[in-house]
Amino acid sequence: MHGNDAVRSARNPPRLGADDNKRSGHCVFDLLPHLLNGLVLGLLLALIALGFMLIIGLMEQINLAHGSLFALGAYFALMLTGPKPPLPPDIAALWLQIPLGWRYALALVVAPCLAGIVGMAVEVCMRRTYGKDPLYGLLLTFGVALVLEELIRLTWGTRDHVLPVPAGMSGGFIFQNLIWSTYRFYAAGMAAIAIGLVWLLIEKTPYGAMIKAGAHDSEMVRALGINLTKLRLGVFALGTMLAAFAGIVVAPIWGIRPHMGVDAVVPAFLIIVLGGVGSFWGAVIASLLVGLVVGVSGAYASEWSLLSMYLLLVAVVAFRARGLFGKKSMLEV
Repeated sequence: MHGNDAVRSARNPPRLGADDNKRSGHCVFDLLPHLLNGLVLGLLLALIALGFMLIIGLMEQINLAHGSLFALGAYFALMLTGPKPPLPPDIAALWLQIPLGWRYALALVVAPCLAGIVGMAVEVCMRRTYGKDPLYGLLLTFGVALVLEELIRLTWGTRDHVLPVPAGMSGGFIFQNLIWSTYRFYAAGMAAIAIGLVWLLIEKTPYGAMIKAGAHDSEMVRALGINLTKLRLGVFALGTMLAAFAGIVVAPIWGIRPHMGVDAVVPAFLIIVLGGVGSFWGAVIASLLVGLVVGVSGAYASEWSLLSMYLLLVAVVAFRARGLFGKKSMLEV
């Protein structure tokens, strides 16, 4: 898929032949696929937005490189699962003998870790911007995004790629005269599990308590003896790993191409504003709302499906400038 085809894919799932009279008598089932596709899209967008939210919440910097790190995760996964791994010929032949399912599972772990290392390097570069006008961090991460995208082009080329997935996760099935994509349900499940694990980390662990405290009052956290530099480095790595994991999960649906990060960072930023800066459940609920609005609007007017999420943002921000669950932050200047 190209451009914003990933969002457009929530519009019209493929339909098997059925007469019009039968279709008119099952309008609920006609709308159901759009609702489900919108829900799947919302979960995938939530996975993208959460890493973005963690970085903004603690560091109060807008990371425009988030989309490029998202794309980097997909390319690292392609490197591990594709037919041409970057290994010596003998080792590559042995690697390709491993079943695709195992290689894909390994990619879900290793690729985010590799992207996390890149993210930590970006965080080190951002340290001079902390406590200053957020515009400095914005410009720095914009430059990083351009560099990463160009490095992707130089390394993997400009053509589109397809991330291989295990046979059991590919294909489709028929239900109510509709063809459903099996992988979309797997993707939604992986996204939901990842969201749940992030919530557990933030709400039920001492490290999560430090993250929340740092987002609320960084000076108090430093006064309590917590190493804020290491905390920021860890949170940036975590946010980057979430972005990379999202890139792997989304890649079989969206396709892999150098500028796929743009398709991720724009909705992610919209969702953070819509849900409220620094709000975990605000990001999740806003993502689901965006997915459902895109899916339902596509059912009746496909040309409005992309515009609908921006109209939703305008409608919410017009009445509540900080978003659904947002609180005051340093980004308000």
